[in-house]
Amino acid sequence: MKKLLRENKGWLAFLLLFGLFRTAVADWNPIPSGSMRPNLLEGDVVFVNRLAYNVKIPLTDVVLARLGEPQRGDVVTFSSPLDGTRLIKRLVALPGDIVEMRDEQLIINGQPASYAAAGAALEPLGDGTRVSAQNVDETFAGHRRRIQVIPELMAPRSFGPVTVPKDQFMMLGDNRDRSADSRMVGMVPRHLLIGRAERILASAAIDGNWMPRLERFGMRMP
Repeated sequence: MKKLLRENKGWLAFLLLFGLFRTAVADWNPIPSGSMRPNLLEGDVVFVNRLAYNVKIPLTDVVLARLGEPQRGDVVTFSSPLDGTRLIKRLVALPGDIVEMRDEQLIINGQPASYAAAGAALEPLGDGTRVSAQNVDETFAGHRRRIQVIPELMAPRSFGPVTVPKDQFMMLGDNRDRSADSRMVGMVPRHLLIGRAERILASAAIDGNWMPRLERFGMRMP
């Protein structure tokens, strides 16, 4: 065993440093579901900046220092406060914000978001069927993002008003009617934030022929 370790110490040191890099500095995150459609697709792999918000002890949620403040509109990876599952959603509300939703319309601090139709889509349900969906441009406080709604599905389209607690954040999926987000798992404490997703590294059509979607390689986060 000692001989094996001695002969492979360079490779083992590389693996150790690589592991620390992925858990403390930067990471990549495959997109496993359609909860961020139409902006992130199943088969996308996104680059995650783990130093965007916090420095943590590797492999823990212990925060050593704060490096930056999460901003409304960031696409964030985090550990679910419900069961620890890694999720990726869009940050829509900050600590102290009063948030409500009325029939899909987001209202923050009494200011409603505005909406503009952006085309039709088909949403795959996983059993081979597809339902009609609508792409919509949602604008709030000068920031615009494209979301998707699916009128045919039962979904939590209204809630609140609720106040986001100190050092916590509200996350919603861009695919509003098919996302397990803060409406289900609750507000997300800052120490559970993993990092900010900044770019799509690569993409493949995993629900089809696995061909690379070259047009998505290197895309900035929508």
